[in-house]
Amino acid sequence: MICSTVKAGTECAFMTKTGCGYNGGSCQPVVEQCDGCARAVEWTAGKYCSSYPNPAVKWKTSICNFATHARAEQNGSQQKINPLKASKRSTKRK
Repeated sequence: MICSTVKAGTECAFMTKTGCGYNGGSCQPVVEQCDGCARAVEWTAGKYCSSYPNPAVKWKTSICNFATHARAEQNGSQQKINPLKASKRSTKRK
């Protein structure tokens, strides 16, 4: 349905005939970690995420999976080695 609260005129999965069904009754504004993200859109009521209604929850535990401006850190260039495959490879070489 079309949003009638914060993002008026856009398609929203949380809108029902009785109003916004999201927790709190409307979308929450973006947090400072969202600065620079392509999904942070300026609306008349402020800056809101176009993909998720409460961006603070996404940033609570780690990096937001919708963030276009940040990437998750990798633990070096080491790959996990399957011990079963490694043992099979070593027996083939003999």
